[in-house]
Amino acid sequence: MKVLVAIDSFKGSISSIDGNKAISEGIRDVYLDAEINTFSLADGGEGTVEALVQGIGGQLIKKEVIGPLKEKIDAVYGILGDNKTAVIEVSAACGLPLVPLEQRNPLVTTTYGVGELINDAILQGCREFVIGLGGSSTNDAGVGMLQALGFSFLNEFNNEVELGGQGLQTIKKINRTNALPELESCIFKVACDVNNPLYGPNGAANIFGRQKGADTVMLKQLDEGLENFAQIVQQDIGKDIQHIPGAGAAGGLGAAFVGFLNANLQSGIKLILEITEMEKHIQGMDFVITGEGKMDGQTFMGKAPLGLAQLAKKHGVPVIALAGGINEDTALLNQHGITSYFSIVNAPLTLEEAMDPKVTYDNLRSTTKQLFRLIQAVRN
Repeated sequence: MKVLVAIDSFKGSISSIDGNKAISEGIRDVYLDAEINTFSLADGGEGTVEALVQGIGGQLIKKEVIGPLKEKIDAVYGILGDNKTAVIEVSAACGLPLVPLEQRNPLVTTTYGVGELINDAILQGCREFVIGLGGSSTNDAGVGMLQALGFSFLNEFNNEVELGGQGLQTIKKINRTNALPELESCIFKVACDVNNPLYGPNGAANIFGRQKGADTVMLKQLDEGLENFAQIVQQDIGKDIQHIPGAGAAGGLGAAFVGFLNANLQSGIKLILEITEMEKHIQGMDFVITGEGKMDGQTFMGKAPLGLAQLAKKHGVPVIALAGGINEDTALLNQHGITSYFSIVNAPLTLEEAMDPKVTYDNLRSTTKQLFRLIQAVRN
């Protein structure tokens, strides 16, 4: 019995690594000598660093950086086993959970710490970067990140603009003289699963600003700032960053990565599957097991389990999906590579009980055990 196990984390409950372990134990409860390959799975958001460091090998690096509220925080990124590829989640340095609810204000939150992580990785010898966008508390178009990398954004008095979204409206000129020279030899692959432009009705501020603490007045100010930034970039650098699909991701970080760092924005799960060479590992498997906390209509929006299932379908490998929650939309996944799906919740539970890590672990193991008892019976 050969099985590839790769589930996404059950957010708020269990990590991808522990979920894979529980499923592996359930398989071995039935097939003691099963050949099981496990991979942590992510879609470019939370868990991407862990997934790639665990899946490929490497190390986690802790670095003190400027946090979203300009305070010092410890952020973690990964360096893969080749010692030249860094994996960074922008949320580690400027994520929404780092900002208390009552202090959320995208006029002041900054991406400066993201630039410090990139700078540290460059000092460690990295020249290739995998960047996970998503979960940011910011709306500064990545200006803070770029300032940390040596770019200058000057106001009418030739002074550096303030950190945060509040500084965007005052930018009059860009100076690239002191940008890190190593950036010229760096390659940035950015996991981005939104197509929003930088500004406008569907831009970074208007679509994502409220969840970051912006009110109606702030949204107008932020959007005007993003528009000014795009115009200055067009004027000084000659690049149109407004119409890049994904420019508005992570408060405009998408635009900064493409416009200043020549990054390639691509689907998060496709990027992760490519880096881990998942297609090679799927071939020859009897089954693939995947899953996430809730499988529903959102799973179609580029989520990790669907990407894995489509790859397995290409090679004719059956896919079993396990989830904490399913609904009527989940049935559509059967048309996209998932052979069958199951909820691991087998008794009435409160949400708090169901999300208890031990309960989730035990439910993953017991559900897997029962499925493979059935598989064994049918095979015999």
